[in-house]
Amino acid sequence: MADPQSVLTQRVQSALSAAFGPEFADEDPVIRPSQFADYQANVALPLAKRLGRKPRDIAAAIVEHLDVADVCGEVEISGPGFLNLTLSDAWIAERASAVRSDPRSGVATQSPQVIPIDYSAPNVAKEMHVAHLRTTVVGDALARTLEFLGHRVIRQNHIGDWGTPFGMLIEYLLQVGADSAEAEFLTTDPNAFYQAARAEFDSREDFAARARQRVVLLQGGDEETLRIWRELVDRSKVYFNTVYAKLGVTLTDDDLAGESKYNDMLGPICDELEDRGIAMVSEGALCVFLDGYTGREGKPVPLIIRKSDGGYGYATTDLATIKYRVENLKADRVVYVIGAPQSLHLRMVFDTARAAGWLPPDVTPIHVQIGNVLGDDGKIMRTRRGQPLRLTALLDEAVQRAAGVVATTRPHLDAETRDRIAADVGVGAVKYADLSVSHDSEYVFDFDRMLALTGNTGPYLQYAAVRVRSIFRKGELKPEDATGPVTITEPAERALALKLLEFGPTVRQVGDTLEPHRLCAYLFDLATAFSTFFEECPVLKAGDDTVRASRLALSAATLDVLVRGLDLLGVNTPEQM
Repeated sequence: MADPQSVLTQRVQSALSAAFGPEFADEDPVIRPSQFADYQANVALPLAKRLGRKPRDIAAAIVEHLDVADVCGEVEISGPGFLNLTLSDAWIAERASAVRSDPRSGVATQSPQVIPIDYSAPNVAKEMHVAHLRTTVVGDALARTLEFLGHRVIRQNHIGDWGTPFGMLIEYLLQVGADSAEAEFLTTDPNAFYQAARAEFDSREDFAARARQRVVLLQGGDEETLRIWRELVDRSKVYFNTVYAKLGVTLTDDDLAGESKYNDMLGPICDELEDRGIAMVSEGALCVFLDGYTGREGKPVPLIIRKSDGGYGYATTDLATIKYRVENLKADRVVYVIGAPQSLHLRMVFDTARAAGWLPPDVTPIHVQIGNVLGDDGKIMRTRRGQPLRLTALLDEAVQRAAGVVATTRPHLDAETRDRIAADVGVGAVKYADLSVSHDSEYVFDFDRMLALTGNTGPYLQYAAVRVRSIFRKGELKPEDATGPVTITEPAERALALKLLEFGPTVRQVGDTLEPHRLCAYLFDLATAFSTFFEECPVLKAGDDTVRASRLALSAATLDVLVRGLDLLGVNTPEQM
């Protein structure tokens, strides 16, 4: 379905070709929503130097050949040469009717790509804490959005399930027994299990010796050791899935692609890089030195792919993952939703993979950098004891706070319904607050702000959808029966219809830029436009049947877009609040 920007872009390109020759037909005019008109095109200014003409003269020539009578009610030149394009009410109404009847709400699919997305990445036998919130929530929103756009998304949950700590963990599980209360902590309180194992390792040399030997057995493929290791992983899966279910994300066991998956690739990767002269031994470690990566005093910064003790680090595994995702998964884009501090590390990994030929020019690796979640003191959010805040505790408190509000505002509802609403509102508030800010920026976690029913919050958008549903309940109607057609008689109708037309371009932009906060901003603007429409344009009491049918269609289209947009973000929309 053609949206305003696409239609206007095509028409301006045709005018450029007619005015200045066919070589200008592929120009990419910048056309954006504007405060001066519905859209503003900045095409004349960039061409001024190239054509050797004044921008306003170029704009005049474009307007002379611009065929938009069926789309625009008004076209004018403003400022140094901008084109102000005001859409006609009839065209907006026609397009809004098409959005209402489109099962995809005006979002066209894109040419499909294969896109592995690396996100969440908790550690086996360790608690998921607040730092996992953003990688999980942002990654899941991107996965949902890219799938809706028609891409083949391959979720890659790169869990920490290998390495030296597992000798300690295996030995402790053997010591306490698989059926013990301590072992049960792996599914409910993994930090308790890990800390108990660490205490044994630090205080008992005999235990530490057995743990170190167990690492050798694990890395050597000893079957009994691998069996116990698999039990550790399986119990951690139970814990992960409990958190994911509470958070409402789409990750499953089928998406697990932990460090252990690449273990057999690490040695050959080091051998290949060394044989080809890409890596060299420095101070006993095998390192890659890349041009342009220097530290203090201009000294080169190494990417260590095999440590001096013969062990492998994150760099080796990350090289293996990108090699696997390109060669085995046939990736077009490889997306890493990982903390911003890993930027240098990932750039070095990408450049090393390029040098080795494992990352060809037609495959794009992308680091979606994740900023920190801060407490009200402006520091990384932690418990009062200075420990990382448990993600489950955070979500439980959000639901508890939401439940208190629901109990006050909806006391007539049964307990089960109130609990369901509280879960949708509480968890949705946390997720939306995270997604509504740029993923690479930090933000202060504030329950009062994120649970508010005003402002750019999840509850505000959820309530906007509930408000639309209430119209249909009150009129004893079904939203799916409100088919219009749309007509425009009031400014608030026009503003809402025009905003509905921006949904498709916004979702495409999120898929291109991998920035979910843009969808949040759009949904907030849509909800605000609907609020104005709701106040100024009676729906059920419209004086004319045609106007009533149109306003019901606009309301139903708004509901569709709000519910679909929130779903792309991973936020549920309750039936009532």
